[in-house]
Amino acid sequence: MNDGNSNNGGSHDVEKVLVEQKLAVESIRTFLKSKTSYDVLPVSYRLVVLDTSLLVKKSLNVLLQNNIVSAPLWDSKTSRFAGLLTSNDFINVIQYYFSNPDKFELIDKLQIEGLRDVERAIGVEPLDTASIHPSRPLFEACLRMLDSKSRRIPLIDKDEETHREIVVSVLTQYRILKFVSLNCRETHFLKRPIGDLGIISDQNVKSCHMTTPVIDVIQLLSQGGVSSIPIVDDNGTLVNVYEAVDVLGLIKGGIYNDLSLSVGEALMRRSDDFEGVYTCTRNDRLSTIMDNIRKSRVHRFFVVDEQGMLEGVLTLSDILNYILIGAN
Repeated sequence: MNDGNSNNGGSHDVEKVLVEQKLAVESIRTFLKSKTSYDVLPVSYRLVVLDTSLLVKKSLNVLLQNNIVSAPLWDSKTSRFAGLLTSNDFINVIQYYFSNPDKFELIDKLQIEGLRDVERAIGVEPLDTASIHPSRPLFEACLRMLDSKSRRIPLIDKDEETHREIVVSVLTQYRILKFVSLNCRETHFLKRPIGDLGIISDQNVKSCHMTTPVIDVIQLLSQGGVSSIPIVDDNGTLVNVYEAVDVLGLIKGGIYNDLSLSVGEALMRRSDDFEGVYTCTRNDRLSTIMDNIRKSRVHRFFVVDEQGMLEGVLTLSDILNYILIGAN
């Protein structure tokens, strides 16, 4: 980037990019404030809601059969929304029984409502119960997701006559950013390199190797509060990724207590519809990133150098936070 002393034309171009990016972010922000969560929902969709009395074992089968990674929960005793079941909850169950092998026989009897006890026992955050009314501004839904450090938020309405809660759908960061990329031409003006924006998570990024035991990776997922762990070779080159959702497929066959198998062995059980590993460099523009989100089902980008060595991670939360809260 030119400093302006040696090339006034270059300095003018840089200033133009800075102004265009700032205006584009402000325009996208205004767009999010003008739309509601209802606007993002497709014309038709399928919604799976699980009762908290359901066995955890059966809930896993429901998620896998419907090819989903989370589901809203319903407490039929109180007739109220009771939170969101995600892959993190299954990771908590794995950690609990790995630490308490004497209680392993109880796993088949564990109900979703018993997950609170599991969480308390291993000292993790309780089930996320954040939600929002679907008619509230999309901007507000995004902020609530960032505040709760969640990648999705349930949309909860109320019946006008009975005042009973109604689970409408679940909104994800991916769906919101895709909605923005499809409807805001301003994304084409996000031309500053992402390395200049301060949005890349590049400090203390945990990684693993193909030979790392799965239980160690599960603990990294839990401790870091992340949804994926990049897999690198001995040189630090990115070769693959192990995701929280991979855990669901792994325990499908009841492998709760044999997690000494390596990441490489576990990936052999990965479903064929894996979306792949998406990478970018510090020099890529946010406009390119948004274009990728528009075209593909992307949940994160791993930042690599020219040799493919891992340098950091760019999550959808990072992108959303930049758009909502501030442009450097």
